[in-house]
Amino acid sequence: MLANFLIGLREGLEAALVVGILVAYVHKIGRPGILVRIWLGVTLALAISLGLGALLTFGAYGLSFQAQELVGGLLSIVATAFVTWMIFWMLRTARGLSKELRHEIDVHLTGAGWGLVLVAFLAVGREGIETALFIWAAVQASGSTGLPLVGAALGIALAIALGYLIYRGALRINLTKFFTYTGGFLIIVAAGVLAYGVHDLQEASVLPGGQSLAFNVTAIVPPDSWYGVLLKGTLNFSPATTWFEAIVWVAYVVPVMTLFVLSVRKHRAKAEPIAPIPTPVPIETERA
Repeated sequence: MLANFLIGLREGLEAALVVGILVAYVHKIGRPGILVRIWLGVTLALAISLGLGALLTFGAYGLSFQAQELVGGLLSIVATAFVTWMIFWMLRTARGLSKELRHEIDVHLTGAGWGLVLVAFLAVGREGIETALFIWAAVQASGSTGLPLVGAALGIALAIALGYLIYRGALRINLTKFFTYTGGFLIIVAAGVLAYGVHDLQEASVLPGGQSLAFNVTAIVPPDSWYGVLLKGTLNFSPATTWFEAIVWVAYVVPVMTLFVLSVRKHRAKAEPIAPIPTPVPIETERA
């Protein structure tokens, strides 16, 4: 549940910040009439994301067990690739995100501003699709459907609230630290999802070694114990892990975490904080 909460919080806050930047800039340039275009793009992006989540959840029904495991394993690998890309993309572009979005608005302001539908759709849709795919993979890896989804929903709800407070100027948080800490944690979560994807492919008889265990600590960490459930829900830890799963987990975590730490140090050296969303009140004063 905690892992999905943080996924929902991080991805939701990214989307909320994007929407806040778009809305604030439209007010700043004196074109509030085109806000409907932005909200239309946001609505379409949310619809696509929810549709993808529904397709992933219900689309596999009717398939054979082997086919379900094959689909689940491949999508877990894709989800890991998406979240890894997202973590490094945010480190690289966070400081220039506001400027980039304002430029996109300026480019698509001609005429009635219908191009803004595409701008909002692409900006929010990227976050939504990544969220739907990774949360689905994390839910499958945890072996549950209830609590992980509740955690993700709570994270998204909190992200919307924080995004609104930041937009109104009522709250300031260190976004650099937020994305750094959550990024490091998500790398561990992604490693668990990747290992579970390997497990699914072994169950589908696509990969070998399904019966060759690196360790089996089910006697110490029973899967149905509270701490077993906690480890499974947060880190996707499996008490009975095959050699293939263990090797893949280490082969992912070591280089990715190393690159992440090096990237964080590199960006800290620049010392330029992520620009907060301009609040509506100073914008109106500025226009006056």
